[in-house]
Amino acid sequence: MSRWREFGSNVWAVAYKEAAVIRHDKAFLSVIIIQPWMMFLVFGVILSNEPADVRWAVLDESHSAISRRLVDHIQGTGYFVPPVRETSYEQARERLRGGKVLAVLVIPPSLARDAERGNPQVQLLLDGSDPLSAARIGGYIGRVAAALDPRIEAPASYDPERAVRSPGAIDVRQRFWFNPTLDDRRFFLAGLAGMLLTNLCLSVSCLALVGERESGTYEQMLALPTHPIEIVLGKLIPNVVICYGLLLFSMIMPGLVFGFWPRGSWLALFLATLPFVLGSLAIGVFVSTIVRTSAQAVFISVFFILPSFVLSGVMMPYQFMPHGIREIGGFFPLRWYQITLRRVIERGGGFAETALPVATMFVIFAALLALIRWRMKPRLG
Repeated sequence: MSRWREFGSNVWAVAYKEAAVIRHDKAFLSVIIIQPWMMFLVFGVILSNEPADVRWAVLDESHSAISRRLVDHIQGTGYFVPPVRETSYEQARERLRGGKVLAVLVIPPSLARDAERGNPQVQLLLDGSDPLSAARIGGYIGRVAAALDPRIEAPASYDPERAVRSPGAIDVRQRFWFNPTLDDRRFFLAGLAGMLLTNLCLSVSCLALVGERESGTYEQMLALPTHPIEIVLGKLIPNVVICYGLLLFSMIMPGLVFGFWPRGSWLALFLATLPFVLGSLAIGVFVSTIVRTSAQAVFISVFFILPSFVLSGVMMPYQFMPHGIREIGGFFPLRWYQITLRRVIERGGGFAETALPVATMFVIFAALLALIRWRMKPRLG
């Protein structure tokens, strides 16, 4: 009996010690408290399959009352921003290819005459690189056109969820570009490199400085004739080489197994990867300047990975997220990298299409370097 009492006493003593350590670990307790609320908001409020503020363009060659009513009714659903007016089919194609719009409504010059004959048709070009967005947007526009009778004035408001009792007077011929079959595999494989590199960068770099601190070499490193930025960049460069190897894997394997090769410039993709990798690694290094132990660093890095996946749009279209949350996702390098990946891999883009995302990722990296230097500066004295 005394043996079991001693066993229980020892277990209780160790448990009490660990509970005391956890109670004083503010970083760990903060993550434990914040993470459930963040997950609740992400899956309960942020994620949605309902489009919002969809960017679209209109090529109206009819200039008739019917075409104006169709555009007004689509705009009246509340899912679309005011359309961009195009003047040529080639201009509309380039805008869709550059990712500036998700849909282009092409109205032929014979729409009014065809309506009198009973067979009006319009064409809808959709960005199929995001199958979920394309299907939902095409469905909404198709329902609006189906509910519009060109022979009478339609009601001012339209409920897209209301069932259409009769076949529509206007037939919307949908054409999906970049992914004609709306294959979900293409959507996820195009963003595979972003997810793999984010996971690797945050997992590795979060231990960059805290590992030095735990091993007792942090002060020796700071005593060297080097600046904090030089120390950080020196620790990041080897990981950059590893990340490029992982990028090649994420490009070659889908091509060999599924025949899904990048359509655009490989060089533009490699150049765009550099600021993304540096920015993602810098996030991990910044985490390591905040925490005290390796366990805290790993836990907080995991805390960053899931929000980065969700808010960036690599798993779900960021266009469907509400305002405020959508802008928060813009602070993650993965948001801009996944835009770059889809423009190069699926749309066949090059340097011109990736210039803005690349510049934004460099700005994020510079801001993170400034934060890291600020966190390391008090420790140099």
